[in-house]
Amino acid sequence: MTLRKKCHNELVRLKGNIRVFCRVRPVSKEEMDTTETKNIVTFDLDDDAILHLSHKGKLMMFELDKVFPPQATQEEVFKEVQSLVTSCIDGYNVCIFAYGQTGSGKTYTMEGIMDNPGINQRALRLLFSEVAEKAPDWDFTITVSMVEIYNETLRNLLGDNPTEKLEIKMCPDGSGQLYVPGLTEFTVTSVEDINRVFELGHMNRATACTNLNEHSSRSHALLIITVTGVNSSTGQRTTGKLNLVDLAGSERIAKSGAEGSRLREAQCINKSLAALGDVIYALRSKHAHIPFRNSRLTYLLQDSLSGDSKTLMMVQVSPVDLNVSESVCSLKFAQRVRTVELGSTARKQTENSSTSSSPTHDSVELDSPPLTPVPTATPRGSVGSTTQTPTARTASSTRRKAQQQTQVSGNN
Repeated sequence: MTLRKKCHNELVRLKGNIRVFCRVRPVSKEEMDTTETKNIVTFDLDDDAILHLSHKGKLMMFELDKVFPPQATQEEVFKEVQSLVTSCIDGYNVCIFAYGQTGSGKTYTMEGIMDNPGINQRALRLLFSEVAEKAPDWDFTITVSMVEIYNETLRNLLGDNPTEKLEIKMCPDGSGQLYVPGLTEFTVTSVEDINRVFELGHMNRATACTNLNEHSSRSHALLIITVTGVNSSTGQRTTGKLNLVDLAGSERIAKSGAEGSRLREAQCINKSLAALGDVIYALRSKHAHIPFRNSRLTYLLQDSLSGDSKTLMMVQVSPVDLNVSESVCSLKFAQRVRTVELGSTARKQTENSSTSSSPTHDSVELDSPPLTPVPTATPRGSVGSTTQTPTARTASSTRRKAQQQTQVSGNN
């Protein structure tokens, strides 16, 4: 098991602290029926990390860690993220979050449908299978919570009163970890348990109609999975957390047609997503002060965006020209996220003790003032949105093939 963990985590580390995948949704039936609709997205047949987008007569190139075309299945997507999911069994903090405009397919990727589930349910099924294989040497407990952030208010989706406001607190044990007092947790051991939990959580989540999506999610939804394990022989204990996040849709207020309460919802969503951008900018620039407390979203995700975590962002993109501005913004943000270095990961474990130790974040100042990114010149050779040229494409493909050959040689 020790060798497996060492090889597994070295592989994830080599792939980057924050990995960024892109999934392009299919063109909808309504869009197909509109003669004015144009497909603006093309793919590189030689490199599955490259996406091309036509905008204002230019072909822009975006390089990420993996690009899924519209025909990609739920199974294919999950296969690429399952190594991160199993890391929480070994005591690591893991976060997978879906980002993109309303109607780009975030909820489908994370939740899926009854007969074709998404990452959330597949992750729990995988965890059940993995912990069963480790018995009887290890005894694991899997608990789940579901929360939403609606209008900057934290709500307990599994509690008796989902409208009750919850607060995020620092653990009094001095560990530096965050927790939410009063948050309902359910222990799950089977698929039936998962279905009951999801049904309750979905029933309580805030949704509403906008011009962009007739059943648009008006909140950020987080599925929090905690895996605790005890080795029956040595007494070693591990605690890992998996955050699966379906972010509310990023959208222009004028385009969404939001009014009244819907307008306030859109403003709060955009504010929290802007705060996420500020945190990413501060991390990328290695600032001493990281503004996690500027929104409930970034404060709750602090453990997932700091040095003791493994994080993956799934940016969802629409392939049609009607949404080109939103797609460009999402992809540019994704490329900025991809350059963030969180630092080395650490797992939470103790030996022969009933209390799990966890790393502190002494280098992160939580009470930092709001941070607004300022435009900076892009240095030559940096990754960004560019006009595609044959030379750039060839260099990118050659570089990635060389990296893949290096990894294969290392594994052998």
